[in-house]
Amino acid sequence: MQKLFLLFCLSVFFINDGYSQFTKRVVFFTDKNETTFTLNNPTAYLSARAVERRTRYNIAVDSTDLPLIARYVDSIVKSGTVVLLGRSRWMNAVMIQTSDANAIAKINSFPFVKSVANIALQSNTSITPDKFAPIPSAPATISNRIEQVLADTFNYGSSSNQVKIHKAEFLHNIGGRGQGMIMAFLDAGFFGYLTNQFFDSARVRNQFLGTWDFVAGNASVNEDNSHGMQCFSTVAAYRPGVFVGSCPESKYFLFRTEDVGSEQMIEEYNWAIGAEYADSAGVDVISSSLGYTTFDNSTFNHTYADMNGNTTVISRMADMAAKKGMLVVNSAGNDGNGTWHYIGAPADGDSVLSVGAVNGSGVIASFSSYGPTSDGQIKPDVVSVGAGTIVSSTTGTVTTNSGTSFSGPNMAGIATCLWQLFPEYNNWKIITTLHKASDKYATPGERYGYGLPNMKTAVGILVSDLSNMTASLNNITTTINWNSKDISSMRYDIERKLPSEINYTKIQSIVITGSVFANRNYQYQDNISSSSTGIITYRIKQVLDTTTATFTEFAIDSATVNLLPTSLVDINNRSKLLQLFPNPAQSTIALKFNEERTMADISIRIYNTQGQLVWKQEYNKPNGIITHSITINSLQKGNYVMLVLENGKQYAVKEFAKQ
Repeated sequence: MQKLFLLFCLSVFFINDGYSQFTKRVVFFTDKNETTFTLNNPTAYLSARAVERRTRYNIAVDSTDLPLIARYVDSIVKSGTVVLLGRSRWMNAVMIQTSDANAIAKINSFPFVKSVANIALQSNTSITPDKFAPIPSAPATISNRIEQVLADTFNYGSSSNQVKIHKAEFLHNIGGRGQGMIMAFLDAGFFGYLTNQFFDSARVRNQFLGTWDFVAGNASVNEDNSHGMQCFSTVAAYRPGVFVGSCPESKYFLFRTEDVGSEQMIEEYNWAIGAEYADSAGVDVISSSLGYTTFDNSTFNHTYADMNGNTTVISRMADMAAKKGMLVVNSAGNDGNGTWHYIGAPADGDSVLSVGAVNGSGVIASFSSYGPTSDGQIKPDVVSVGAGTIVSSTTGTVTTNSGTSFSGPNMAGIATCLWQLFPEYNNWKIITTLHKASDKYATPGERYGYGLPNMKTAVGILVSDLSNMTASLNNITTTINWNSKDISSMRYDIERKLPSEINYTKIQSIVITGSVFANRNYQYQDNISSSSTGIITYRIKQVLDTTTATFTEFAIDSATVNLLPTSLVDINNRSKLLQLFPNPAQSTIALKFNEERTMADISIRIYNTQGQLVWKQEYNKPNGIITHSITINSLQKGNYVMLVLENGKQYAVKEFAKQ
């Protein structure tokens, strides 16, 4: 699913106005040969949850997981006036800050240093607007809101539309609300989250697992920019009747990686080590409302050709995060009306779920960035509500804001709930299912991607893929066994198609009693008329929601049985009343009826060993013991079964050979 990750090497940049203007650099190492860690013992450097994710999805622990060589890092720090800003196992590199020219020279002389690259200016030379800064919009209205159904698990209040446009309330109603999942938010700050009323529930239930500011190098993100807080609110808000987010029962990490005061390459590296931190901590889903195209120093600017998922640092690291098993969701960008026009990095990552923006009616927002990637990938992948999105204000009241910054996390929360219900599947399966469940899957485009995902459809796709069914025949009784995931608000319809029928007929409905969405096994037995000889097809339909007037159902599996005449039991020993000779036969074969009574509606049928009807004759037997001869010249040499029916019911079954 992911493209091969290539360890990249950046050359030292020599800037015309002086090398000394850069104070922050990344140092790449040549190897990890001296490591004392082993791939066979990953719990020494990864959390148990990170190891479990790799085990569950059959992801190999490799050299990118190994910690850096401590001696290499110590040598860098001790080379002069050097501050260690961060380290990356994935890139085998450290980020440092120094203005010490002698230290830089010494670092470049180390044999274990592969290269050194500049990543930030000494001071901000300009103020570059955040590419995903909120786009002001009108106050919240209820004119386009979908009516709240009180039977739903949550009373969403003003956020009902952005949840229900995806049928995501269905996930919540069947138990997918984020329980047991961990999300990480990479953004510019989460101003006031510690006191915001919409996160009271998350605080009380200990849903915050940790924070880190990769810009300032401390654990506090509460006083920084409010952009991340507003994005986070689309997911985690919980005040029933007022504002409920798309995934309010997950657990969360909040990471600041973006400095809104400038746009410098270091922010891509901040993002990368934030994603790496998330991986090692066992995070399931990354939600990022950031993107990069141009920088304060144009040397670092990306081109559209770079938007291929393989060129920029941040996109490579986003794909690396996906390679480690996490679902990476990133906003597509707000450049639809601008000269840049296209998505930014890392939304171009081939394993990243990038999200464009629509309004509450599902119409594309004019600011939503265009795809595809420069190498032709369909981007954005999907869309969600990003125009007039319900978010929290800085004072903890409901407001609206616009930007793919908000469509991205709304979709990330919904995807997290879906994945919670189907942990059997990996991140790529969740992405492709969201594609298939979207309204423009058959005709994807440069603005909508695959369109608006429908969560009922997504669940139907996944239960269909997960379920299996078998059917076995004993005499004229078919035993059907199947399993799937379900809950009491669902049911199964068993359908059958006989050899003489074109369409399926429902023969039974199965009520589900389980109160938790889980795997269950079922069995049903069907008695077939002996006259239905041939291929019989059964189909199981899973009705996903019996609480609505219009059922959503998916054919989750089908199976066939072949009712051969040899499968039939000779009821009441009637075969003794019929003799067949000679056997083997050549051109004719005789049937001797040992019953004297008149039999007015006899059907004589001959089948080959594949169950195919190859000869048929209707016959009225007169009174008396009668021998009736039939010509079999048209039959090929081989073995056959003769079925004799009286009034449509089995009378006798005989096997014979044609020579």
